[in-house]
Amino acid sequence: KEENKEQIIKNAELLNIPITLFESNIFAVSNKLNEKNPCYMCARMRRGALYSKAKELGCNKIALGHHFDDVIETILLSTLYAGEFRTMMPKLHSTNFEGMELIRPLYLVKEEAIIKWRDYNNLKFLNCACKFTERQKDVSTSKRKEIKALINTFRKENKFIEYNIFKSSE
Repeated sequence: KEENKEQIIKNAELLNIPITLFESNIFAVSNKLNEKNPCYMCARMRRGALYSKAKELGCNKIALGHHFDDVIETILLSTLYAGEFRTMMPKLHSTNFEGMELIRPLYLVKEEAIIKWRDYNNLKFLNCACKFTERQKDVSTSKRKEIKALINTFRKENKFIEYNIFKSSE
């Protein structure tokens, strides 16, 4: 969307960060998939597009915005819904794009701190532009939101719950 591009450019200028914007048809393709939840395939396609563009621009790293809360939510999502124990790593070497590395510089930063920083700096963040995600307004249709609510419930009983979940993946 044009307003998203404008917001991205405005944020980059405020933070004095040089950026390169490019377009893809990934959302259109993933929305046509005959799956109840196309998120996995969409994420893979977006990651591939980022790696390809980064290589084209002569870069060797991609930095993603995943934060501490994303990590613990992913651990629980994988455990409870996929029957496996998985996590997000702070740094990965690509197996499909030689010489490329993925980093998550916000890995240890809590989502709440990021939101406070965003608001303090009068920035606006973009949500996923996916039609599927936009339909997930309540907890009953989003597993990630369901897990976030579950963690909030656990936190009432144990203020260290998030750190315990995180530590379990070490």
